[in-house]
Amino acid sequence: MRARDFGIPFAGECGPYNAITDVPGVEVGFCTVSIGEPSPDTVYGSDFARTGVTAILPRGKKRSAVFAGLADLNGNGELTGTHWITDSGFMHGPVMITNTNSVGIVRDTVSKWMTDHHYFYPAYDRGQEIPGLGFFYPAVGETYDGTLNNVNGFKVLPEHVIEALDSAKTGPVAEGNVGGGTGMCCLGFKGGTGTASRVVTTAYGERFTIAALVQSNFGTRNELTIKGIPVGRLIRGCERNIVCPSPKEGEGSIIVIFATDAPLLPWQLTKIARRAAIGIGRVGGGNHSGSGDIFLAFSTANENGYSYTKTNVELLSDQEMDCLFPAAAEVVEESILNALVAAEDMYGRNMNFVPALPHDQLKEICDRYSDVFGLW
Repeated sequence: MRARDFGIPFAGECGPYNAITDVPGVEVGFCTVSIGEPSPDTVYGSDFARTGVTAILPRGKKRSAVFAGLADLNGNGELTGTHWITDSGFMHGPVMITNTNSVGIVRDTVSKWMTDHHYFYPAYDRGQEIPGLGFFYPAVGETYDGTLNNVNGFKVLPEHVIEALDSAKTGPVAEGNVGGGTGMCCLGFKGGTGTASRVVTTAYGERFTIAALVQSNFGTRNELTIKGIPVGRLIRGCERNIVCPSPKEGEGSIIVIFATDAPLLPWQLTKIARRAAIGIGRVGGGNHSGSGDIFLAFSTANENGYSYTKTNVELLSDQEMDCLFPAAAEVVEESILNALVAAEDMYGRNMNFVPALPHDQLKEICDRYSDVFGLW
C-alpha cells in the first residue's frame, strides 16, 4: 500500500508509477542484505545484518554526465563527491545510498563498476578509452541504521553494490524495507525507501516531470504530522522497544534525490534541492542536530551538456520554475509517507524492535479527519 490508499490528499498530477522512474531514463536498483536471525547478544562480529544498497542511475547503465545541484538542512551525514559537483555543476554516474559505515566500500565498488562500463573518455583521445586512466567521484549518501542493523559489522560487500547497480530498471519502485532503507527508522516507526513524482506544466504549456527518492530515517513519533494532523500523537500502542543503546530518537538522517527532465542548470537544481526541507518539515522533521538531511537534484535534459570543447545547452527560465518548487516539496512529503506506509515491523540487533506505522489506525485517523483533508 501507499499513502494515497488511505485517502491522504496530495496536490498535483503524478506520473504513471508515482516514482522517480517516471523521469525518462532513470533506473533504480536495490540489494537488500538480510543475514541471520535477531538475538539478544548481537556483537559487531556477529553474522547478522539488516541493511543494503540503493542505486539510482540517471540515464541507465550507459555513460552519462548530468547537471546537478546540492543543498542540506543539517549536515550530520555524508554524500561523497559533492565538492566536484559544486565546482563543476556535473555529476558523473550513479547515485548510491547505503548505511553510514558502508559508504567507503560502496564508493570504491562504484568506481570499479564505472571503469568496467567505460565512463571515462579523455578528450585528446577522441572517444577511445586509454586503459588505466580515469578517476571518479561517485555520489554515495548514507543514513544510520545502527538501531536495527549490525552497522559496525560492515556487512555490505562489493557483490551487494554490483547487484544493486545491475538490477536497476525503470518501472515501479519497491519501497519500505528495501535496499539502503532496510534498517531505517522514521518518526517513531519503521522507515526506509520511498518515492513519488509530479508532472507540471509551465506558463507556456511545456510539461516536465519532477520526482524524488528518499532514504528516510529521522524524527520522533510525537513529531509525525500528516497534512496538519498530529498522527504520531493520535496512534495508540505500537511502541518501540529498544533494549540495546542506540542514538536518541530523532537522530537519524534523510537523503533526498531529485530527478527531473526539465532543462535546469546547476544553480537552478540547487534551488530545487533546497525545497526538500519544506517537504520534510510538513511531516514533522528537520528538528535534530544529530540528523544528516542532505539533498541532491539532477536533470536528465541536455544529454550533450558535458563536453571537452564547446557545447550548447537548453535552459528553462528562472521565471518558469515556479511550478517546480511546490512539486518538489510535494514529492518529498509523499515519498516519506510512502516509505512509512510500505515499511514493515522489524526486530533488529539485540532484539531491538521498531513497529510499522499501523495501517488500521492510520485509516481510522484519515477517515476521522476527512473533512480537514478536504481543505487541501
